[in-house]
This record gives sequence, structure tokens and C-alpha cells, in this order.
Amino acid sequence: MRDIDILYAEARLARLGTEKFMLDGRHTGTGGGNHVTLGGPTPADSPLLRRPDLVQSLITYWQHHPSLSYLFSGMFIGPTSQAPRVDEARDDRLYELAIAFQQMPQGQVAQPWIVDRVLRNLLTDVTGNTHRTEFCIDKLYSPDSASGRQGLVEFRGFEMPPHARMSLAQIALLRTLVARFWKEPYARKPVRWGTELHDRFLLPHFARVDFEDVICDLRRAGYPFESAWFDPFFEFRFPHYGDLVLENGIHMELRAGIEPWHVLGEEVTAQGTSRFVDSSVERMQVKVNGMVGDRHVLACNGRRVPLRPTGRKAEFVAGIRFKAWNPPSGLHPTIPAHSPLVFEIVDTWNRASLGGCTYYVAHPGGRSESNFPVNSYEAESRRIARFRLMGHSSGIIDAPAEEPAGEHPYTLDLRYRAGC
Repeated sequence: MRDIDILYAEARLARLGTEKFMLDGRHTGTGGGNHVTLGGPTPADSPLLRRPDLVQSLITYWQHHPSLSYLFSGMFIGPTSQAPRVDEARDDRLYELAIAFQQMPQGQVAQPWIVDRVLRNLLTDVTGNTHRTEFCIDKLYSPDSASGRQGLVEFRGFEMPPHARMSLAQIALLRTLVARFWKEPYARKPVRWGTELHDRFLLPHFARVDFEDVICDLRRAGYPFESAWFDPFFEFRFPHYGDLVLENGIHMELRAGIEPWHVLGEEVTAQGTSRFVDSSVERMQVKVNGMVGDRHVLACNGRRVPLRPTGRKAEFVAGIRFKAWNPPSGLHPTIPAHSPLVFEIVDTWNRASLGGCTYYVAHPGGRSESNFPVNSYEAESRRIARFRLMGHSSGIIDAPAEEPAGEHPYTLDLRYRAGC
């Protein structure tokens, strides 16, 4: 623990930071680094070579718990990111992976090349790059060169956290999972998440529920982990936007969600051929407490939000996908930006609006920020300015019609027009 504290302190003295702020005040990581590498003092001592089923256990456990893929990662996630999950982008990958796991020997083996031979062509991105994947085995026992036979597995789904104790917590989690699977391999069939992978687990509520399952699993195995240790990760990854509290006891909370960034097609520019990344689409979560299901309706920009019960009394949650800005190159260039987002709770019995709030992607007054925040206080002020307690409609108002659930029943995509 002291070593990681010293490392962060020395980096700060050298004017190096592990965090940064975006123009709108959002707190993010530095964008790289802190990929976790596991192995041994020598390749012969590496538990990942001695026990191939250990790699199988880790891959399967991450596939079963999407929160492990998204809670500690950077902003660039998804099938074309630096660390795509094994079940992203290709529908046939899990089927082929199940066949590969059938060839994986159990227990200690004398053939260190087994893992590389069995998994090399499956742990890749959509282009076949063996380095750009969540579990990188380039340096496990590669036949290409001696430098690739070091008994190391790189976990690339980890980004540099802003605090030393946060880094320590995620390392402790990873090492504990390795110790647990060394004692008891995790042999399960993969889960076909389908569209639920992004529809549910990119929202903070479902990511926390899934991660709580991981913590409970470790506690049952005899490891005294506490979910409170990872609360800073949820606040860092899913920042709070604002709250709306009405007189009748209804409480609505807005939080940021995670949105995959997709690499676009090739374009010819003055600098040559390039491919842009579309970061114009954002996602947020809305959680409401105290609503009467058949009486109250939540609307966003005039469309009904598909609130789903969480299992707790009178608590509902949903996601909102929207186009935040218009970049020069985007996935859907003809769709305008949806900012601001106006939320309103409608009483269908009385055909009246009970209250509302507005979320702005940028400064509500149209101010264009040209400089990044100098510290956390300026960043916080920019975030606070983008949420306003206004949006209440007067007079008689009818609730928007319910839209078909489609492929993403937990999310309202403002870009998609239902019925078209």
C-alpha cells in the first residue's frame, strides 16, 4: 500500500497527474495506462501457464459480470475500443469460445503453449488484432519471439484511477479473484447477453447490482470484501447530474451512463486517410422513487421514458440515449443534437405536469468554454450550471404515448423514431 502511495505522490511532485477534466467539467481519467499485468518472476513460475484453466476462469467470470468490464475502464469502450469484451462485436464468438474451452486442460500441465494455441485467435478485436482485447495474451507464450514468452496476461480494461487507494482497491480485487480461481476453477457456460449487455449494464443501477453480486461471491468464498470500498469508482464513472424532488414525495435522480464509441469508416483528409471515432452520443440514467405506476409518467423531450421497476417499492429506472453535439463526422450526420433534455413528470389522472427539470450538455447560456478547468472546483461549477430545475408545463397536458420496447427495453433512444 505504501509503494502505490509513494508512486502517486512522486508523480504529483513531478507535475504529473492521474486525472483530468473535460470542457464541460466532467471528471475523467488520463486516457491510458494502468493496464494490469499478471504473471510470475519467471515464465516457469507463472500461474497462468501452469494452470491454463485459470485463464479460462477469469475470462468466463468477466463475461458473466459485465460490471468488471465497464466500471474500471476508460471512456472509449465498445466493440472497436482498445479493450473490447470477448462477446462484443461478433455473435459467433461465444460459440467458438465454448469449443475452445473444451480443449483446455484442467489442473497443472507441462505444456506452456496450450493457452496460446487454444485462445490466440479468439482473444482479438474485430480486425484480428491480438493486442486490442480485454485479455491480451501476446506475452503469455507467443511463438513469434522469445520476448512474447514471458507468462504474462495483460488486463487492458483498466484505466488509471485518480487516487492511489482506488488503484489499490482494483488490484486487490483482481488478485483475490486469481487466488479464488486457483483454489476453485470457475467452469460455467457463457451467458448470451445480446442487446442487454449495453442496454442494462451501461447504466449505474444495473452495474452496481452486478458488482454487488461479485462482492457477495467473494465474501461467500471467505474473502472479506466490502462494496463500500468501490463507491468512489461508481461516483467517478457515473457522476451525479442533479435531483428533482416534488411535494408529493416523488424523487428523480439523473446520473451519467456509459456510451460506446464507434470507429467510423475511412475518410480522406488533408493529412491522408483516417478513421474518426464518434463520441457525439451520450447516455444517462434516470431513477425515480415514489411514482404510482399507472398514474405517473416520465417524459423526456416530449417522449415517454420506458421506466422499469428495480425490485424495490415504487422505484423505477431507465436509460436515455441522445445526440449531444454535431461533430464534423458522425454515425448519423443528419440527426440534430437533442440538447437540452427536458424532463417532466405527468399526472395522467389530472392531466397536469407535476414538475420538471432540464439538463444541458454545455453551458445553458450558450457560453463556449475554450479552456479546461484548472481544478476540481471549477469543474464542479461547470457541471452544476448544466442542470436547472425548470421545465414545468402549465395547463392541461396529456402524457406521451407508450412506445414499443424493441431491442432495448431499458433505454429511450431519442435518435430512433418508433413506428417508422
